[in-house]
Amino acid sequence: MAEITIQIVEGLERGRTYERLDTPVTIGREEDNSIQLNDERVSRFHSKIQDDSGHVILTDLDSTNGTRVNGRPVQLRVLQPGDQLSIGRCLLIFGSPEEITARLEDDGLISQQATTPVIGLAADATLNLVPEQSQASSFDDQELINLFPGGPPQLPETLTGLQQAQLSDLISFAHDRIASILSAARSSEPTDQEAIEAGTSPGGDDAAMVVRNDVWQRLLELEMQLAVYLRSIAEPDQARSPAD
Repeated sequence: MAEITIQIVEGLERGRTYERLDTPVTIGREEDNSIQLNDERVSRFHSKIQDDSGHVILTDLDSTNGTRVNGRPVQLRVLQPGDQLSIGRCLLIFGSPEEITARLEDDGLISQQATTPVIGLAADATLNLVPEQSQASSFDDQELINLFPGGPPQLPETLTGLQQAQLSDLISFAHDRIASILSAARSSEPTDQEAIEAGTSPGGDDAAMVVRNDVWQRLLELEMQLAVYLRSIAEPDQARSPAD
């Protein structure tokens, strides 16, 4: 029997962390599951996570819409800390902050000095989705939903001085993190000279912006941090405070 941690980044349960769950762990729409996900695209009993000879195995329980790990559909998968699980519209992360940090240190993606937890996630290492694994076809079946079709929401009109400062700090934090990630992005399109040497045409339609794995992980960390803030605002008595 193993103990596992699951963080929920997207879905109605976003911002929740299930810590030290004893395997086997089931995930699905029914209350009898270890982790219940309120999403009609999630099967009643969707996936199972269990220990097998010291390895943690994810099994899709013949769900209607399938299970993806790091963007890939799977039936059976050995999980590693930081793996991203897509179940219905929900996004889950396997592993505790300490486990994910340790894996990134082993992979040489971060130094041992950058391991201070922030909002339940390591400051410079969190979720593990390798951008190169996301092929062009994977974007075709993604639903791109505009939550605010009328434009960005307006700021509150009446705030105390302290609330203004706190809101400014929060927006500045997200802005700074996004800016640092965008500045690290590079085009996957080859230069004109590289295209000529490869015998291809420059300016291909399939060019994309790519980032290193550790940079991509910082973006997913930010999403989890914002999810915790949203849950803290909606359920102040139940959600874990970002300061915890």
